[in-house]
Amino acid sequence: MGDVTQSSETAMHGVLRELPRFAFFTGKGGVGKTSLACAAAVALADAGARVLLVSTDPASNVGQVFGVSIGNVVTPIPGVPRLDAIEIDPEQAAEQYRQRVLAPVTGLLPQAEFDAIVESLSGSCTTEVAAFDEFTTFLADEAHTADYDHVIFDTAPTGHTIRLLQLPGSWTDFLVDGKGDPSCLGPMAGLDKQRDMYARAVRILADPAMTRLVLVARAHESSLREVERTHHELADIGMTGAHLVVNGILPPEAGDEPLAVAVRAREAAALRGIPEAIAALPQHRVALRTGAMVGAEALRELLGEPARVRANRGDSAGVITAEGVLLEPGLGPLVDEIERDGRGLVMCMGKGGVGKTTVAAALAVALAERGHRVHLTTTDPAAHLAETVHGEVAGLTVSRIDPEEATRLYRERVMATKGAKLDDDGRAALAEDLLSPCTDEVAVFQQFSKVVAESRDRFVIVDTAPTGHTLLLLDATGSYHREIARNMPAGMHFSTPMMRLQDPEQTKMIIVTLAETTPVLEAEQLQADLVRAGIHPWAWVVNNSIAAAAPRSEFLRRRAAAELPHIARVREIASRVAMLPLLADDPVGPERLAALAAPSRAAAPRSAAAALG
Repeated sequence: MGDVTQSSETAMHGVLRELPRFAFFTGKGGVGKTSLACAAAVALADAGARVLLVSTDPASNVGQVFGVSIGNVVTPIPGVPRLDAIEIDPEQAAEQYRQRVLAPVTGLLPQAEFDAIVESLSGSCTTEVAAFDEFTTFLADEAHTADYDHVIFDTAPTGHTIRLLQLPGSWTDFLVDGKGDPSCLGPMAGLDKQRDMYARAVRILADPAMTRLVLVARAHESSLREVERTHHELADIGMTGAHLVVNGILPPEAGDEPLAVAVRAREAAALRGIPEAIAALPQHRVALRTGAMVGAEALRELLGEPARVRANRGDSAGVITAEGVLLEPGLGPLVDEIERDGRGLVMCMGKGGVGKTTVAAALAVALAERGHRVHLTTTDPAAHLAETVHGEVAGLTVSRIDPEEATRLYRERVMATKGAKLDDDGRAALAEDLLSPCTDEVAVFQQFSKVVAESRDRFVIVDTAPTGHTLLLLDATGSYHREIARNMPAGMHFSTPMMRLQDPEQTKMIIVTLAETTPVLEAEQLQADLVRAGIHPWAWVVNNSIAAAAPRSEFLRRRAAAELPHIARVREIASRVAMLPLLADDPVGPERLAALAAPSRAAAPRSAAAALG
């Protein structure tokens, strides 16, 4: 079984032992990638190395962890000599990328051709290409990293990361094979100049002497399955030599109350069933802490320095405040309001790992059991909707927008329609065009648009991909809307998916979060991004709340007390709030999902402090 240990100190130092120059921390959203990547960077810097920490997550929170504004510029981290960090901001990177592409042709091309390039640079494809271009710069351009002994990448949730790590090879193959006349002319104009750097990036990713892949999971069956999938997909592009870190394991200090016993048993069962493909990897385990991993000192504690751990455990658990925070009675009230419309679109959004899939499935099952036609679908490549529903429910259809399948169908459709009008040379050029990774974005958007249209006569519940990937999809939706609006004759009525998303009578956006610092801050940013796009979130769900479960052990009460300020903050900024407690049993299957959304009762919600006291 690999190098298994329960000691956090041994675990993290095992991950860092003989660490190559580059390290990638990746896994399903919400498993603690950022905390572990930041802790690793601090440990290496404390040991005397010069370290650059790079976040490739479109919804990065590295700055929040260190309590400093970072952004898209290399920034020294206060209190940690020799450590710098940068967050690759997709929008800022895209703007800089546009300027680099346009500068050489400004004033040299006919206006119509120049305008066409500008237009081709306005969509989500450019945003993705720009972020990927900057990522490969820190991976393969020595001019940017020569001063550093180690470069640590804190990555986006799994699906987005796999896409990012596959792109150097995808674009290299595409450029080598010949790009024909691609629809993404603008982005390609810049990529062609970077061919050698992309080829070097491919070599670095595939060399275990240069790159270590750190797969981070929780002791949950779904999280470990996701890591297995990631391991297979990244092995396919040559990334080997991975280590597995199982994070956040409930320690003995959590006591033996029924909730703790059930959680510990569930974790033990998941660890016994680690998929064979990853069971042989060097394996390390990190215990759950009572406090938030914010600040350099907390990150050093995560590495398991015994004195700090003992001091933390010795604190009193009796500081439970925030008397005014109310715990709402599950999802029942939200289902009551959604049902009144008789049809419509409901989208569950948020950071990866916060439980969007569970919330979406619970809403869908509840509506179907009340006699409605419901389509439950997901745009998340890493989602497990079928496993969550785990049974037949009358009136409920479950599907998945598979990026690979969507792209295949899109290519076939374009070749059968547009390609049928071309000669052999034209068809060959079109086929090359459709090999562009930008095609994936268009294909997924078209599938998403069809799902949105279905909500005219039934309920459609969408479990979205983690925040950054979803915002890219919404950006594509907005680009399509702007293009239609620009070309539509004045005065003619039209409707686009974006208009439907912006209409609160047709669409209800639900933000799902955890009662923790980073998820709440990121959810706030998501809400702000949606509002700027003219989309106003309808409700928030605080999931897996220990406070809502009213624990008794000192350890869990400390965890619960730490949630209360975050619950209070959610209530300040959300028009509706539902609370779901941490459960002894996974909410899988129609019966348990329906229980999360049982009809609301007349009993008044409890105060959080009363529930804990």
